[in-house]
Amino acid sequence: MLGGVGAAAGLLSALFGVGGGTVIVPALIARGWRPHRATATSLAAIGATAVFGTLRYAWDDLVIWRDAALIGLPAVVGVLVGTGLAKRVRGPHLQLAFACVMLLVAGKLAV
Repeated sequence: MLGGVGAAAGLLSALFGVGGGTVIVPALIARGWRPHRATATSLAAIGATAVFGTLRYAWDDLVIWRDAALIGLPAVVGVLVGTGLAKRVRGPHLQLAFACVMLLVAGKLAV
């Protein structure tokens, strides 16, 4: 089952730039994983996807490296703050917050 989740995450990551949070985390939670562990495992797994996806798109000269750095470097700060906050939030509350974010994103994409 984990291999299928990984394949789906890789496919969606390459097509839409999503995968970890939208595929892996819900799939692991559905298997009974705690939200914190699912999120941490997803981040570890998506690292490989990000590297190989970046290399493939770079081969086609589609990566704008300056903009990637302007987005990526502050994202590192966000990850540090987010992991600190996640430790303070109970699993069910983290799961509910994630569901709310997903609904907001879905609504935004639908219009």
